[in-house]
Amino acid sequence: MKILVVDDMPSMRQVMLHMLTSLGHSDPDEASCGLHALKMLRLNDYDLLITDLHMPNLDGEQLLSKIREDKKLHNLPVLMVSCEDDKAKIMALIAGEVTGFMVKPFNCNTLKKQLHWISSNRHIA
Repeated sequence: MKILVVDDMPSMRQVMLHMLTSLGHSDPDEASCGLHALKMLRLNDYDLLITDLHMPNLDGEQLLSKIREDKKLHNLPVLMVSCEDDKAKIMALIAGEVTGFMVKPFNCNTLKKQLHWISSNRHIA
């Protein structure tokens, strides 16, 4: 599974990349913001996007919206990660067709369960 991780905090990207690697996902890509991620998504084929919600310039919700509006990217599974606990915001993400949502802090087992759920429901390897 080719995965792109997006977070404006380098330390959070490193934690996510380490978790993914420990779960057997070799060589995940990373982007520091939503704008960079969108460029990467349009240039490369990914099986999954894991993105932070709160980022400058183009946040996770806006990135999700652009992905769902793009014919090439529309079906890309998107796993949103955030410390957000506002029910209205989470409901907006669900309405925006987010594939999964993880609340920070989370552990490797939580990530593993999300990846398994996404792969079994989206038929990706």
